[in-house]
Amino acid sequence: MAAPVEQTIKLQIKGGQANPAPPIGPALGQHGVNIMEFCKAFNSRTEDRMGTLLPVEITVYADRSFDFIVKSPPASVLLKQKADIETAAGDPLRDDAGTVTWDDCLDIADQKLQDLNAHTVEKGASMVAGTARSMGITVEGKPAHE
Repeated sequence: MAAPVEQTIKLQIKGGQANPAPPIGPALGQHGVNIMEFCKAFNSRTEDRMGTLLPVEITVYADRSFDFIVKSPPASVLLKQKADIETAAGDPLRDDAGTVTWDDCLDIADQKLQDLNAHTVEKGASMVAGTARSMGITVEGKPAHE
């Protein structure tokens, strides 16, 4: 029988760049998890996505063992990559941070579909387009509502 779950920890870590420094070390250390073991496992699993911010959900068990699930990057990170910008607009109503196409939103939604609460890629793309608007990114070519 597996040990009971003690805690679930959610962090955002750059792929392939986990180290015992804050915020990872303190978050795991207070639950008694072997920090270096996690860092090595995370880095080996995410070396193909080096430098990309990745949400990770770490499940800590009563015997101090752990499992973790790496999720897809946040939509905001993917939108910034597609729009080729560093930061979003400070005031999205007045400032224009960049532009993406509807096809870019579809690509991002397809990549994130398992992490979104949408049943179709089109609905997921609408969610991604909403995130883009809140970042000051203009979405071109969005189809009209049916």
